[in-house]
This record gives sequence, C-alpha cells and structure tokens, in this order.
Amino acid sequence: MLDPGILFSLLIPANLFHVKYKVSENKRAADVQAQSQGHTKSPRLTWSLSLCPCLSAVRRRRWIELGQEQQRAYVMRLLDALEVTDRDKRLKVARAILYLAQGVFDECDTDADVIHWSRHNVFLLYDMGIFTALLELLSMEMDNNQACSSAVRKPAISLADSTELRVLLTIMYLMVETIRLQTEDDRPEWRTAREAFKTELGLFANIGVELCACALMYVSMAFCVRLSLCVCVHLKLCVCVLQFTMGGFEELQEMKVRGRERLSLPPLPEDSIKVVRSMRAASPPASAMELIEQQQQAKRGRRSRRPLVKQDSLDTYNERDPFKNDDARDEEEDGEEADSGIEGEVDPLDRDVIIQPPPPPPPLRPPTERASLPKGLPWAPKVREKDIEHFLETSRNKFIGFTLGNDTETLVGLPRPIHESVKTLKQHKYVSIAEMQIKREEELQQCPMTLGEEDVDETPTEILYLGMLPNLSQYVIALLKLLLAAAPTSKAKTDSINILADVLPEEMPITVLQSMKLGIDVNRHKEIIVKAISALLLLLLKHLKLNHIYQFEIVSQHLVFANCIPLILKFFNQNILSYISEAGDHNQFCWRNLFSCINLLRILNKLTKWKHSRTMMLVVFKSAPILKRALKVKQATMQLYVLKLLKIQTKYLGRQWRKSNMKTMSAIYQKVRHRLNDDWAYGNDIDARPWDFQAEECALRESIEKFNSRRYDKNQNGEFAPVDNCLQSVLGQRVELPEDFHYSYEMWLEREVFSQPIQWEGLLQ
Repeated sequence: MLDPGILFSLLIPANLFHVKYKVSENKRAADVQAQSQGHTKSPRLTWSLSLCPCLSAVRRRRWIELGQEQQRAYVMRLLDALEVTDRDKRLKVARAILYLAQGVFDECDTDADVIHWSRHNVFLLYDMGIFTALLELLSMEMDNNQACSSAVRKPAISLADSTELRVLLTIMYLMVETIRLQTEDDRPEWRTAREAFKTELGLFANIGVELCACALMYVSMAFCVRLSLCVCVHLKLCVCVLQFTMGGFEELQEMKVRGRERLSLPPLPEDSIKVVRSMRAASPPASAMELIEQQQQAKRGRRSRRPLVKQDSLDTYNERDPFKNDDARDEEEDGEEADSGIEGEVDPLDRDVIIQPPPPPPPLRPPTERASLPKGLPWAPKVREKDIEHFLETSRNKFIGFTLGNDTETLVGLPRPIHESVKTLKQHKYVSIAEMQIKREEELQQCPMTLGEEDVDETPTEILYLGMLPNLSQYVIALLKLLLAAAPTSKAKTDSINILADVLPEEMPITVLQSMKLGIDVNRHKEIIVKAISALLLLLLKHLKLNHIYQFEIVSQHLVFANCIPLILKFFNQNILSYISEAGDHNQFCWRNLFSCINLLRILNKLTKWKHSRTMMLVVFKSAPILKRALKVKQATMQLYVLKLLKIQTKYLGRQWRKSNMKTMSAIYQKVRHRLNDDWAYGNDIDARPWDFQAEECALRESIEKFNSRRYDKNQNGEFAPVDNCLQSVLGQRVELPEDFHYSYEMWLEREVFSQPIQWEGLLQ
C-alpha cells in the first residue's frame, strides 16, 4: 500500500507534480550551498505561509519551526479566512491548507519527513474543524450555478473551471486517507481522533441530513449533469469514505465470520483471501497461430512413426513465455470458426502424428521442497439445501414412486448407496447468511402480527442504504456512465460525459513533448476513474449483501437494467494483455489496471451467480471468447474469476465447445470450487429450462419491494394500529404546526373551514 504522501501523486497531472518537486529540489540545493558557506539561517522563505495575507506575524518563519500552539493559531486563522466572501481570497487560503496537508514538502529534505509532517498536519487540521468547513464549502460549490453556466458557455472545459472544487476535494481526500491508515507510531490522541472521525463520517454529515458518502455519490449524479468537473478526485474520496466507515475487504471477511457466529452457523470451511493468495497462475491456452505451427510440425514429423505422445497439459506451459506477440492474432480468436480449435486438440485423422513434448525446464528448487506443497483441490466442496432436496426427490421418484416434499431426513425404502450419498452431501452442506435472511424475511411477511417489528442494527451500511434508497437508480446510472466514458474501448461521442475536464489545460499543447505528457495524463486519468468506480461498486455490493441480501439484490438489479453486464464485457473486449502489462516498467503488471480488471470480474460474478436469466445474457452476448482472451493474463486471482464466469455458462455452450476447450475445462476443475450435484461439465437437460428473463426479474423485484415496504415504509402498519375514539383525548393531543403557520392561519381557516359547506345530516347518519 502506498503512503499517503505518495498517494496524492495519483490525483494531479504528472508534469505538475514533477515541477513542484523540481522546485523543491532546487531550493534544497540552495540550502545546502548556503550552509556550506557558513550561513546559519536558511535563505528560503516558505512560500505557502505568504499565501494568506492575514498572517504577517508568521510569514517569515518556517512551519516546522513553529510550536504546537503557534501552529494551532495559524490553522485557526486559516479557518476564519475560509469564511470570506471573496472567491479568490478563499481559494488562496484553501491552497495554503492543501500545502499543509501535503506535508510542507518545500521545507522537508526527505520523503520520510514529508510523510511525517503530512500526518501531523492532517490530524491537526481535523482537530481544528477544517473538515467540517470543507464540507460546507463543497456544498456551496455544488450549488454554484453561476460557475456551471459560465463553464457551459465556454467552447472547451479545462482545469481552470474546477480549481476551487479540485482543491477542496483533494484536501478532503488527503485527510480521509491519512487518518484512515494506521501506523505503529500513532499517538494516543490520533487513535481517538480516528475513531471519532469514523463515527462522524458514518453518521449524519454536517452539511445536512445526508451521509457524507451519500452526499459524495450525489456529487456523481451532479457531475454527469454539470460536465463531470473534478470527477477523479471525488471518486477516490468516495472509495476512501466507504473503506473507512464500513471497512475494506479484510474487514469484510471478519464481519462475515462474526455474522455466521450470531446466526449459529458453522464456521467458513476456509479463508477465501488466503486461498486466493496461495494459488498459482496457470498458463493461457494456445493461440490460433501456435496451433497452426503445431500442426505444421506434426505433419513434418509423420515419417518417424513414433507412438503418439500425450498432449501437454495447461500447467506445462508455466515455464514458457506467456507474453507472446499475438496481438494481431487475438481478433482471429473471436470468430466461432477459430474458437472451435483454440485449445489445440489433435485432429482425429492425424492420430498417428507425432507431437514432440517441450524440453523439461531446469528445476528451480530441489524436488524435496515440491513434496511439501499442499495437495488436493484448493476449495472445499459445498452443497445447498436445495441440492439435497432435489437429489432425494429424484431418488424417491426412481425407487419408490412418490416424494415427501422438503423432507431430507426420511430415507426409508432407498438403497444403501443413496444413504451414503445423502450422508456425503450433508457433510458438505453449506448454509449462507443470505439464505437465513431470506428465510427470516418470509417468516416476517407471513406473520407480521405474531413476530412483531424487526430490530434493525443502525450499522454504517444500513444508514448508507437508507440514504441512497430514494435516488439509487440515479447513482447507479451516473457511475456506469462514468465507467463507459473511461473505458479504453469507448469512442468519443457528442452526448458522452466529459471526464477530461480536470486534465486538459487551458492552452492545448503545441509541441510533441507536451502532447506526450498530456496523453500520459489522460490515460492515467481514465485508469484511475475505472479503478475507483470498480472498487466503489464492489465494496458497495459486498457490504450490502452482508447486511441484507435484498439490499444487495436491488442494487444488482439496477446495475443489470442499466446494461452493466454488456458494459463490462465491452471493457474486456480489447487486448487485455497489453492493457495490464506495463511497458517500460520493472513490474510485470500495471497494478492499477490489474486491480480494475479483477474488480470488474468480481462484479460480473456477483451479478450472475445463481441467476439463470443473467447467465444466459453472458451466452447471448458471446462472452466466452472474450473471457478466454482474459486468461492470457498470468495472474491467479484474475484467472480464478474468469474461470468462474466460464463455468456457469459451460453447459449452455454446447458439446463441441467443451470438446475443443478441454484445457479450460481442466483449469476450471483445478481452481474453481465444486458443487457436488452440479453437472456443469455435461449440461444434461438444459433445454428443459426456459429462459424467461422478465418473469425471474419481476419475481425478484416483488420480493425486494415487499422487503423495503415492510422495513422502511412507516405507514404500512396503519391498518393494524389501535383507533382512539375518545373525543377528549383526541382533542387534547398536541399537533406540531410549522413555524410560519401563524402568518397564514386566517387564510387557512377561510379556505378550509368557513368556505366548506358542512353536511350536518350526513354526520347524523
């Protein structure tokens, strides 16, 4: 994980960051020269202290030389200066605060000093109430229609149109990210401040009744309307707020363990994070050109008439170079005619062809070390309760001739092998938290009076869902629009969102070097947007699924209806190997793009898991060749989620596809968890299952609406509430009237009482 001081370099153009540190290095060189000449006082003056005109007392002193009380007094003056009406003066003060949050790098000599002063200053800024003031300024900036209209009238939007907004969001991002990260040398007061800040972000924000994270997601929707000003920093801030308030992936695993303990469920069979980290990447399937070369070598070797050698497996390619130059050959693999022979199966007519195996690679470690590696499959198999019921129903129909419904205990009349099978299935039975939540929801729907109201814990996830629910569809559509605009395969359209507003300078580059720098900034800007949106959606889905399954389902359904599935497939319909491999770097992968791809694959898995109609969408959109190209990336985690997506649609791709892709089938068997009753490799009786997308989604929508109505609709139990028929108690109730009612009560009496005819006969009847 990067340090907070280095993380800021991801948010600003690379050339600007280079210039700042170049100036700092020149000043350090001047310091060294002055000290070598015997000067005791540094000739440089801290330029940031002169940004605020009201601070003449400390203008000639360095920040690191000030005492604690002097620093607090300086920050207090900055806080007072933030409330001025002059926009330019307010921007100067905000830039001074940003410089403090960055660690006063102009006065530091090493990166460690910058990080130290950044943490010190950030906690000081939070203690003095800077974050609350920034939230208020952010709300004012979002309501600034004048700036929006002036930006619309311009022929092109540039960095200058969102200067103040970028400064505010950058300070907030640095504060959240710095306070969120824990270090060993944290002071006790910093730990207390961290917990207080976490509670403040998780509860209601100071800018209104909306949550901080919900307000930031509202900014997403507003940016889509207001030309996407400063969307990059804002999305990173949203991810940091969600990670801080609700927890990251490590915390999610711990929360899942505690949730199963509360429901008295057996513990998880393994830690999924540890299993994925210990996996070894498999080599990708052979490309079309490799198969042609292999067939030509086979024809040349017919004369030797040696016995047929077995084809090398997927793992034997581990020692080969997976990054072969087959960019131009990727397009040939998209067609169905090329996909049938992609795995390099031997033609039945050439069974006497000799296929020379590759030479064995030199051993990298002694054989004794390999014997100590764990053997067997990485995942323990799982069985659902529905699988056991279906198995017993089929067995009873076959051997007895009738069924017993959902009874999984009675085995009378069944042969002994069936008893052993049921015993094995029950040993690997897995009950998820989602199944318990669905069962509980059905009970609450059936017996609302007997079971009473449900006690809902006010967790940060629950509060966030409640705040997002009214505008949930707009949030989802806004995020997907930004993701579409930042996808590498997307083409610029007139109605697309301008996501480059906070990258493009006021004057376009005129030299080749400037154009190259701008191109690098634009590509990195898009990569950061994709990374932030994918992490935001994945964190949101995982937390909502753990909190309640129907909260997860409503977000998933909004994503599906907004065409999230074809959008992710469009993202992967490119040369994914060149997108992830970073040219000219010592690392094997570009960590940012690899992280984005894994997140998008996990989102696609969550949307399609146990959903037959959505799985068929993968088949209809011809995702198999697109996902197979993603297997060229030799990274275990990414390959795992690609193989999961291929497994759920394997039975619908036909026998010829399975026959031609045996290496992929073998990789699925080795890496993906097994369901004991799942016939994914055979596809028996799949034609009998209808594909009614509308019926499945409507049934799911009905369950979601019942859940939302029962839990969040306050007027749903009005018919069950007792009725007070006593005139004295009814008239004695205190009614809350609005503050301005006494100004218009006479008009109200005239309109609602005196001008309305009263049917006294009707009252008597």
